[in-house]
Amino acid sequence: MSLSIFDMYSIGIGPSSSHTVGPMRAAKRFIDTFKNDLPQTARVQIDLYGSLALTGKGHGTDMAVKMGLQGETPEGIDPNGVPQMCDKIRQESVINLLKTHKIPFHEEKDLIFHYDKALPKHANGMTFTLFDRTGKVLNSDTYYSVGGGFVVDDEAMDKNSLDKPANKVVPFDFHDAATLIQHCHEQDTDIAGIMMLNELTWRSEHEVRKGLLHIWDVMNGCIRAGCDHPGVLPGGLKVKRRAPELIKLVQKKHELHREDFFNALNAWALAVNEENAAGGRVVTAPTNGAAGIIPAALKYYVTYGPDATDDGIVEFLLTAGAIGILYKLGASISAAEMGCQGEVGVACSMAAAGLCAVWGGTVAQVENAAEIGMEHHLGLTCDPINGLVQIPCIERNTMGVVQAVNAAKLALAGDGEHIVSLDEVIDSMRKTGEDMMVKYKETSQGGLAISVKLPNC
Repeated sequence: MSLSIFDMYSIGIGPSSSHTVGPMRAAKRFIDTFKNDLPQTARVQIDLYGSLALTGKGHGTDMAVKMGLQGETPEGIDPNGVPQMCDKIRQESVINLLKTHKIPFHEEKDLIFHYDKALPKHANGMTFTLFDRTGKVLNSDTYYSVGGGFVVDDEAMDKNSLDKPANKVVPFDFHDAATLIQHCHEQDTDIAGIMMLNELTWRSEHEVRKGLLHIWDVMNGCIRAGCDHPGVLPGGLKVKRRAPELIKLVQKKHELHREDFFNALNAWALAVNEENAAGGRVVTAPTNGAAGIIPAALKYYVTYGPDATDDGIVEFLLTAGAIGILYKLGASISAAEMGCQGEVGVACSMAAAGLCAVWGGTVAQVENAAEIGMEHHLGLTCDPINGLVQIPCIERNTMGVVQAVNAAKLALAGDGEHIVSLDEVIDSMRKTGEDMMVKYKETSQGGLAISVKLPNC
C-alpha cells in the first residue's frame, strides 16, 4: 500500500476528477516528458477514447487537455481564468506548449473525440502525439485516467501499477480491510492511527496534520462559495443553484434556536457539487462527482458535534481516506469502470467511517459503518444527462451524505458484529461494476441520460 492520504484528497477544479483533473495531469505529464522535442514541434494531436470521448465535452476534458499542454495543473490553475484562456486558443488558433512554444492549434483536427472506439485497457484512454513540420511523429504516448485524478501510462497499466514516482514501503501495508483491522489490534490503535504511522513514511506528523487541516479549509471554503453563489450552472441544462436559498432556511432556524440537520446536509453537499459543476475549486474526495459528501459530513461533525476539534477533523479524514484506499486497491473509484457506486457509493462509505470514528466508534463499528454505506449503493449507475456533472450527480451527493450519517448511527447502535464484511462488499461492488453494461458507466448512453426528454439546451 504505497498510497498516501493526500492521494485520496487532492485539490483541483471541477467538474470531474477522471475527465478534467486526470486529463489535465496527463497532458502536463506528456509535454513535460517530451519537452526536448518542442523546438521541432509544429503540431500536437490529442485523441480521446471511450468515456472521455462520449462525455468529455460535458465534463470539460477538451478544456483540461489544452490547459495541461500549456503547463497548467489542477492544483495551480485559476478556475476563473480558464474560460478566457480557452477562448484565446480558439480565437487565435494557437496553443502555447508549456508557455514557451507557440504552434497552430485547430480543435476540429487536433482534438479528436473517438465516440465509437475505446482503448482495451481502460474506458478513459487518451493519446498525445507531437509532429514536426514534415508530419513526422516526434513522440507519442497513451495515458489512462483511472479515477480520482490518478493517471497511468501504458506500461503502468500492464503492471497494474498506480505509477507513483515515490513508491516507498510503508510500515503497515494493507490491501484489504481484514489486514487493516489486524494492524489496529496488533498496534493497539485505531484506523486513523495506522494511517498516521504510514504517513510518517513521507512527512512528519505536523506536516500531515497541517496538510489535512488545509484540505478541510479548502473543503469548507468550497461550501461557503457554493452557498454564496446564486445563479444558473453552465452547460445548457439551465440548472439553478439551490444551495444559497437552502442555506437561508437553515440559518433562519438557527436564529430560532432550532437545528435543521437534513437541510444543512443538503445545502452543504449541493454547495460543493454546484461549485464543481461550474468548474470551481474543489477537493477530490475521492472523486469530483462525489466531492460534496465528505465535506458535508465533516461540516456536520464540526457544526453539530458538541466537542468537535482539529484532532477530530484529522481523525475523520485519516479514517475516511483509509477506506477510500481499500476501494481504490480492491475495486475502482472510476465511474467509467464501476458506475456511480464507485464514486458516490465510495464517498458515502468513507464518510460513514469517518463520522463513526469521531463519534467514538470502535474499529469494528467503523468497519461496519463503511460496509453499510456501500451495501446500499451497490449497482448505482452513472448516467449524466447531456454528459454534464449535474443531473443526477448534484442531488445524488445529498442522498449520499444523508445515508453516510445514517450508516454511522446504525453502526454505533450495534456492537460491531455484522454478517457482511467490508471486504465482501468491496468484492461485490467490483463484480457488480464488471457486470454492469457499459452504457451505464459514464457514457450518457443509458438511464436518465436517454430517458429524460429535454427542450433544446
